Amino acid sequence: MPPLLAGCARATLALSDGALFSGYAAGGEAVASGEVVFNTSMFGYQEMLTDPSYRGQILVLTAPHVGNVGVNDDDQESARVWAEGLIVPDLSLLPSNWRATGGLLERLEALGVPVAWGFDTRALVLHLREKGALPGVLVAGREPARGELTKLLARAHGTDGCDLTREVARTQTEKWEAAPWQPPGEEPRKANGGPRIAVVDCGAKRSILRHLVGAGAEVTVVPPDSGAARILALRPAGVVVSNGPGDPAAVAAVPETIRHLLGKVPLLGICLGHQLLALALGGRTYKLRFGHHGANHPVRDEGTGAGWITSQNHNYAVDPASLPVGTRVSMTNLTDGSVEGIAAEELRAEGIQFHPEAGPGPHDALGVFARFVWRCRKGSA
Repeated sequence: MPPLLAGCARATLALSDGALFSGYAAGGEAVASGEVVFNTSMFGYQEMLTDPSYRGQILVLTAPHVGNVGVNDDDQESARVWAEGLIVPDLSLLPSNWRATGGLLERLEALGVPVAWGFDTRALVLHLREKGALPGVLVAGREPARGELTKLLARAHGTDGCDLTREVARTQTEKWEAAPWQPPGEEPRKANGGPRIAVVDCGAKRSILRHLVGAGAEVTVVPPDSGAARILALRPAGVVVSNGPGDPAAVAAVPETIRHLLGKVPLLGICLGHQLLALALGGRTYKLRFGHHGANHPVRDEGTGAGWITSQNHNYAVDPASLPVGTRVSMTNLTDGSVEGIAAEELRAEGIQFHPEAGPGPHDALGVFARFVWRCRKGSA
């Protein structure tokens, strides 16, 4: 071990297939278990860590330096960190950014989230690409005791069969008014008489809500178990079913709610919401080998032939062969041919597998929000 690293505490990642990876711990002792996934984005670590979709997952980042810009309140996608642990090649302890209000490590350490650095993330990512997303255990700050990893791995599990939406979603209906981030000193923009849109919170990112408001909508967020009658009582001009964690096939209540909303109001499903819409229409979902996690995934709009670069974070996809008559594939992933969008025009319903709000990522798909709000405005006129 190099002299500069001689005093560093160790960190060990054990995967369910028996593979071991090691590096160093940042912060205190901590243990995490969950499904190990990687994200190839070069920026946006705070948005990723606070995305509720990462509930139950240990996040591996491939960017060479993480922590450079610190953390701040504006970039939070939720009220807390949801990733079970963080593994990076290198960690910056001194942030350099005018928006920073603190450092990444101090924020994660205060929350008890294990942070590990110095890992050969290239080897780890190649292993996950070959074997697929695997359950794993991260022990940071100490050497695991003999037999400890075996016992911990016996309790570790992936997201298959797990409905995690209730763990991350709101439990009360809430009106959302915060607009997208604006320079200091500007008056906040608020919807003024725009269409009322109900967002079914399965783990909604704040950026989705901000962009809906920014597109002119009045947004009310409802818990995932609200039911169609309770949602329709709000008299919404449209309904958005949000992103979220876990296995879509394990989420029982939301597809049933969607089935009772189909044809009554325009519907937009985002990521998990897209998968739940497909299930409500009678389709099936399946698990991808290692999922799509990153900010540079190319997709094709099947209607126009246009290519979009998109931000994605999902382990499951819709089986196109299972879609019923009247539902078409509207977007396709250009990397593996998987479904990136569906549309059921007669029912005024569409699903988008990627994240149009990005956070982090490119802005190619931001028009999805303006188009949906326009449809809702037109329908309620």
